[in-house]
Amino acid sequence: MDYGETVEQAAVREAAEETGLDVRLTRLLGVYSDPERDPRHHTISTVFVAEASGTPVGQDDAAEAAVFTEDNLPEDIAFDHRRILSDYFSSK
Repeated sequence: MDYGETVEQAAVREAAEETGLDVRLTRLLGVYSDPERDPRHHTISTVFVAEASGTPVGQDDAAEAAVFTEDNLPEDIAFDHRRILSDYFSSK
């Protein structure tokens, strides 16, 4: 998040920077703040659900970008992101 930017603005900007997608946020999924969620340091993630247009392409910090369903998630998912995805799939 940049200084002077809302969390919502940051989410839209980061989606574009990391994947090349234009997104429209539809709702807040949750805030994830367990101090143990990232072994490097305490982090907080505000997670939104969004609709997107375009084809995802890895950019900026993302080497790759792809679309996954609940049935074809990669084995190796960082930190507590599997829990976040589980929360998303169970909230649909």
